Amino acid sequence: MRIAALGALARLGTLTASDLGAGLSDPDPQVRRRAAELAAAVDGVALVPVLGDRDDGVVEMAAWALGERPVPEDGAVEALAALATGHRDPLCREAAVAALGAIGDERGLPAILAATADKATVRRRAVLALAPFEGSEVDAALERARTDRDWQVRQAAEDMLG
Repeated sequence: MRIAALGALARLGTLTASDLGAGLSDPDPQVRRRAAELAAAVDGVALVPVLGDRDDGVVEMAAWALGERPVPEDGAVEALAALATGHRDPLCREAAVAALGAIGDERGLPAILAATADKATVRRRAVLALAPFEGSEVDAALERARTDRDWQVRQAAEDMLG
């Protein structure tokens, strides 16, 4: 019911930061995940602390939502970089890398470059996340990805290189 209520408030255009704050502190991880998803479009909702949630699904969604915001939340790049390079769950690392690419802040580039050596799914996302960046390190990472053992990583690199 709480998940449905959050969705209904969003559809009505009456969802507030306070509603989402309550959702993000709900004991049910499914409610927290939905609140994180909806928080992408609502100002005044801090998602960086949610990256430390005990449920990986909530963390993944918070990372995604941070990448969807038009203006990055204070501390988001640093927190996402730490998540991208240090979280135990590859889906969380992948979402963090995607968010860093969407944000396009140079401070996130080292984490994206590091992710080009992660699991195949994370490597694919990292190659795509390099799109807003330029430089010799980016070129070298894309060239390495051209010979990756995973064909989807190779294809992403080819697409990026044109």
